[in-house]
Amino acid sequence: MAFHAIDIEKWDRSEYFKHYLNDINCSYSSTVNMDISNLRGYKLYPVMIWLLTKTVNAIEQFRTAFQGNLVGIYDSLHPSFTIFNDETKHFSSVWTEFSNNFSEFYGNYLQVTEKYRHSNCFEPQNYFPENTFNISMIPWFTFSSFNLNINHGGKYLLPIFTMGKIFEMSGKSLLPLSIQVHHAVCDGYHVGLFVRNLQ
Repeated sequence: MAFHAIDIEKWDRSEYFKHYLNDINCSYSSTVNMDISNLRGYKLYPVMIWLLTKTVNAIEQFRTAFQGNLVGIYDSLHPSFTIFNDETKHFSSVWTEFSNNFSEFYGNYLQVTEKYRHSNCFEPQNYFPENTFNISMIPWFTFSSFNLNINHGGKYLLPIFTMGKIFEMSGKSLLPLSIQVHHAVCDGYHVGLFVRNLQ
């Protein structure tokens, strides 16, 4: 895991970063309906986790974060995602190593979910690397908007993704996807680029 610190004073985003971090601390979310019709027949959750992570790793604005007091860009991120315990109705937050090879990633995913699917802990793994970002799914209802209220001193810069219940429209299977980012590092252009690449 490499983290490349940014010299904020020489950064071409310096003015925007300082404004949206210090003057008007601002994160925002946008909800889009992703056409997942071509994913029929696949197990949706691991496929979407893989696609989201692959897309995040292709855009540096989505890999920009604080490490202590330093701002920088991770070479790559791994997904942290929630799994649901059907018995207790609680969820656990777990992570697995990302691989560009879907079969390898899927094997990692299955190993983690099988090991912790009956967990009663919020974070059952002993270790969470710093270079993880959050993904969750709310499969019980669809939504047109979803927003998380995050404090964390206003310095949580990594994206957060929340998926909803699939719905059908005009012969297409659509998945609501909420994308939450910090304006200090991500503008609407970057979110648009992310959505286009993901689709």
